[in-house]
Parts: sequence; structure tokens; C-alpha cells
Amino acid sequence: MPATPTISTPKTTGLLSAIVVVAALGYFVDIYDLILFSIVRVDSLNELGIMAKEAVTSQGLYLINMQMGGMLLGGILWGILGDKKGRLSVLFGSILIYSLANLANGFVQNIEQYAWLRLIAGIGLAGELGAGITLVSETLPKEKRGYGTMIVATVGVSGAMLAYWVGAEFGWRNAYFVGGGLGLALLALRVGVYESGMFEQTKKTDVERGNFLALFTNRTRLVRYAKCLLIGVPLWFVVGILITLAPEFGAALGITGPVTAGLGVFWCYFGLVFGDFASGTLSQLLRSRNRALQLFLVFCGVMVAVYLFAIPGASPTVFYVACFVLGISVGFWALFVTVAAEQFGTNLRATVATTAPNFARGSVVLLVPLFQAMRGPLGLIGSAAVLGAVSLLIAFWAVSTLPESFGKDLDYVEE
Repeated sequence: MPATPTISTPKTTGLLSAIVVVAALGYFVDIYDLILFSIVRVDSLNELGIMAKEAVTSQGLYLINMQMGGMLLGGILWGILGDKKGRLSVLFGSILIYSLANLANGFVQNIEQYAWLRLIAGIGLAGELGAGITLVSETLPKEKRGYGTMIVATVGVSGAMLAYWVGAEFGWRNAYFVGGGLGLALLALRVGVYESGMFEQTKKTDVERGNFLALFTNRTRLVRYAKCLLIGVPLWFVVGILITLAPEFGAALGITGPVTAGLGVFWCYFGLVFGDFASGTLSQLLRSRNRALQLFLVFCGVMVAVYLFAIPGASPTVFYVACFVLGISVGFWALFVTVAAEQFGTNLRATVATTAPNFARGSVVLLVPLFQAMRGPLGLIGSAAVLGAVSLLIAFWAVSTLPESFGKDLDYVEE
């Protein structure tokens, strides 16, 4: 449907404004809490009485699925609220929910308590990135949007490294307490942040806002939305399977020493810091979001192949170097969310920018059973190779057929 301009040109803000800083710190805490379970999975399950390796793997995947399932639900909830009530309401509400859930997570005594709290935390975690990217995209000049979202992502993904350090130094229960405390402390910084001018203008019109079903009632819009979702799947294949199950892959590859999921996550997310910086900068220099994404997807395919086939029998150091470079190769997360936000009008932008990353994260719910089903006939390595190849090829097709959004004027609504 044709785009309809809104009332007037909204004001913009600077690259290092309070909005960008608060969004970046919010994503930092979000990533800390999001990735913490992958880091403390083995220790926490062992303390709860689950000692057998197969049980640790299966119960760990169950808990990941609960967290990611919560993110699927939360993505829809916060996306709709972001377009109906405002971007700031999502930033406040989401961080409050996942902070309280993580504080409670430090007290769990059994798997069922753990699972329900990961579900609640997942619902809360779902709102942070999409609302932050939407707010930054709508308040920065269009020539600087890529740099703004790059800052949010680069600062944000480093939260995983803090999660590893806190988990290693203070234990898994205290790590959850710290995550919840950081989130509650961040709420105080949000008082001076103002709402998006584009959203405020759209509120003055009679245009319907936050109608999630509107994404499915128009074929062109639905295809565009589906392509946005598919671009982010390879990242969560890498993080949710290759890195979360680093101990299992280390054993299958014959790595000469012990491999831990915590260090795998640490080095992968350390790489993501550089990758998000590089992908955001590259999209600005090339003046093309799509070309930058294509280059990173090819790079990711090469590194998945290296991880699975080029390091059998290597030392743990080489394995962690592979995790680091693999992290760089999937450092297009904020660029992917930026593209999703830029593809849709103001009345659906928060809905898309919030649901797209969470549906991509939630793809782990589908990837895990597919991985498990193929693991029998193909083995651990073969199953991962097939799943990785398929997800990367589909993502490359999706980005190659999306309209270019670099420098696009976002001050319009979807009819």
C-alpha cells in the first residue's frame, strides 16, 4: 500500500544524546540477562541435582526453549504496546519485568521454577532492543541512523562479557541477582528521555497503530515482514546451538582440552562487539544496508564451516579463537533490526522492530528440535552443518530481495 506522510518534520537529536546512551545501556543489561543462562547452564543444573551429561543437555535445551518461547510472546506484546502507547512505555515495562524475574531466578530450587522464571524473563527481555532501535532510528537524522544503532549494539553485546565474569567470580545465583539489580538501577536513567516525535505526531492522526494482524492482511507487507525475520535466524543458530553447546561440540571435534560454554559465549560475544561495529560502519560507508548484510552472511557461512570442519583435534585456544571470529561474522544483529525498523511506517515500526528480533531469537524453538531430529542420522556435526547451510541460504535470499533502506525517510505511516 502507498505510504502516507505524517503531519510535519519531527525534531532530531545528536549521535551521543541521552536517548542513544540509555538505549545502549538498556541493551547492555538486556544482553547480560539474555545470555546469562547459556553461561551458567551447567553449573546451575548441576547444583539443582542434574549431573548426567545428556540430562544437562536436554534440560538445558528445555530451559532455553522456555526463555525463547517467552520472547516470542513478549515480542508481540511489547511491539503492539510500542506502537499503541509509545516507545518509552516499552523500555520501562520490559526492563522492570525481566529484572524482577532475574532476581527471583537466583532463588530457584527446581527445574520447573527455573523454567517458569526463564519464560517470564523472556517476555520481559523481548521489548528492550526493538523499542530502543525504533526510538534511536526515529530521533536521529537519517544520515546517522546506522551509526546510532551501531553504538547501541556495540555497547549492548558487551554485556555478555560482564555476565561471564560475574558468573565465574560470584556464582550463578549471584549472577542473576546482579543482572536484576542492574536493570532496576537503569530505570532511574530513563526519567529524562523523551518520546519519539514521529510517534507523537502519529498519535494525533486517526491512523490505526500497533495492529499486529495488519502485517498479515496485505501480501506485499507480509512477504517484506517474513524476509526481515529470516535475516536474523543465522545469528541465533550460531549462538543458540553452536556456542551454547560448545562443550558438546568440543567433545565431538576432539578438542584436546576442556571446553566450557561460558568461555565460548564470552569469546563469541567479544567478537560480536567488533562485528556490530564493523557491520554498522560498513553499511554507512557502502551506503547500503543490504550489501553489508550480504557480506556478513557470506563471512558467517565461511566461519560456520571452519568451526565444524577445520579445527578437529585442535587446542582449546584455537577453538575459542574460532568462537571469537564466528562472533564477528554474526555481528550484524543491530543492522538487521535497523533494516526491519526502516522497512515499515511509524504506526507499525515498533511492532516490527520488536517482533522481528524476538521471532529470530525464538527460531531457536524450531531449530533445536530440527537439530535434535537430524542428530540421530547425521550426527552432531552433520546436523549442525545442514541446519546452518539452510538458514544462511534463506537469509541471503531474504536480504537480497528486500528494498534498500539506507537513507530512507521514516516519517510516514502504513495504510
